[in-house]
Amino acid sequence: MNIKLPLLLITVLAFGLASCKKTDDPPAAVQTTPLNVVNASSDTLNYYLSGTRINNESSIYPLGSSGYLGVAAGEQNYSFKRLRSPEVLMSFPLALDTGKSYSLYVAGRSADLTFSTIDTLTLDTGNRAMIRFVNASPDAGTLDVMVGDTVNFKVRAFKTTTVFLPVSAGEKHIRIYQSGSATPKIDETLTLIGGRMYTLFTKGTLNGAGSAALGTGLVVNR
Repeated sequence: MNIKLPLLLITVLAFGLASCKKTDDPPAAVQTTPLNVVNASSDTLNYYLSGTRINNESSIYPLGSSGYLGVAAGEQNYSFKRLRSPEVLMSFPLALDTGKSYSLYVAGRSADLTFSTIDTLTLDTGNRAMIRFVNASPDAGTLDVMVGDTVNFKVRAFKTTTVFLPVSAGEKHIRIYQSGSATPKIDETLTLIGGRMYTLFTKGTLNGAGSAALGTGLVVNR
């Protein structure tokens, strides 16, 4: 009995130390990457990563964006809900790498109307504005875009994006054509500030009405 009792105490102590070690281990670090959700739809949206809402400070209104928020890298399941609706509007997997910045465009109410871009956010050394174009209009076909008289984006299909190009700051005449047409579908003026980076994107459909009509949005990326 005198021998067995110390052995029993040693065994209990060993299990206790092992239990404490497991409890005290720090949680595994989660690698994150910046993601900017751009709303090119007519709904006000919130988005969720594995069931947890990410854009906590504000819902994403039509033509708005979430700004770059840190999300878990790797393949994750993203879902969207309309404002004040408990129902999941759409859900899909998306794989993002660390060390990169992304934008995710939502152009409608189904996963096939979403797409992502990798964003290279390098400012112009001459303090000019930088601008790119994204076609987020599902039925508009390919588009040609003029920004002022110097920047010309040609034959951009749905879900495609251009590189950022420099343009002088100030008011810019924006004209967007269906490729091959001489009549602009959109003709407007926007003001660009030097030292910033912008994404000009289209939204809506050719024959849409109200909030679903063809139009443009402008996101400040940096």
